[in-house]
Amino acid sequence: MKFNQVTIKDIARELGISPSTVSRALKDHPDISVQTKKAVNELADKLNYQPNIVALNLRQKKTNTIGVIIPEIVHFFFSTVISGIEDVAYTAGYNVILSQSNESYQRELTDMKALFNSRVDGMLISISRETTNFDHIESIISKGMPIVFYDRMYNSPTSSKVIVDDYAGAKEGVTHLIEQGCKRIAHLNGSPNLIISIDRLRGYKDALEENGIKYDEGLVVSVPSGTFEEGKRGMNKLLALNKLPDAVFAGNDPMAMGAMMAIKEKGLKIPQDIALLGFSNWFFGELMEPSLTSIDQPGFEMGQEAARLLIRQIELKDKEDFEPQPETKVLKTRLVIRNSSLKKQAPKK
Repeated sequence: MKFNQVTIKDIARELGISPSTVSRALKDHPDISVQTKKAVNELADKLNYQPNIVALNLRQKKTNTIGVIIPEIVHFFFSTVISGIEDVAYTAGYNVILSQSNESYQRELTDMKALFNSRVDGMLISISRETTNFDHIESIISKGMPIVFYDRMYNSPTSSKVIVDDYAGAKEGVTHLIEQGCKRIAHLNGSPNLIISIDRLRGYKDALEENGIKYDEGLVVSVPSGTFEEGKRGMNKLLALNKLPDAVFAGNDPMAMGAMMAIKEKGLKIPQDIALLGFSNWFFGELMEPSLTSIDQPGFEMGQEAARLLIRQIELKDKEDFEPQPETKVLKTRLVIRNSSLKKQAPKK
């Protein structure tokens, strides 16, 4: 069955008045009588009339819609970011269109084109693990589309960013492991394409150096997908070494969970044999056995800040003297200490 959308012309025909009178009645124009307004609104309700938002937006050259490209909706951190974005956007009168790149460069490119063609007023983007070429983003920026990056970005000189201090978070976490007596600390490192992975590796290295521990390249295993399964495989590589690590810093919590599984399957104890540290503070960290020490990222706050930045750019865009000034907001991380890293307090083996 086909349903045709009711138009202003349909209401006008039914009431025997002009479409312009119907339009003004729906807008509560003072020139239209109370009786006509009542008749128009009652019929509009009866026929379930909905204004043509697309046509209205085309006339106004603004859709009050922002597009969001997210690498993975199932990722706990990103789901908290979405909540923060929506909290600010809806309060400010903006709708949100969400696209998932699923960690694919090609999907990211397609999603950006689709959002642009949908006439969104601006975009919030966190790039995929596969993305190393940024021409598609620069092309959209060159067309005047306001874009703000959150969490994952590249060094675009013209775009605003909201990120966490991955370097400081990693350094604080690894320093905590050293304070627990760990001296042979391994690292499961995320995608080398992402600045967040580079910064977390840098924090790891500097924590070792500042505490007089020599960096050992053989203790760093690349886990480019950042998944549970690959984290487990990466941990098994470390468990195959002649001399085992006494601690592991995983670049995210899914990797840490995979590492925990591998350590347990080897018959080793956490933290007595190997202490474990994650990054992101996923909700399941508290439920693991032992509970997982992790570096918390303020995802909700990140989403809020990114949305505020973007909406401010959108609303200032049409001012004649407006020249966008890119901003970078760096949010602090927080070390959440649980049992997986507390070597000193753990029962003896």
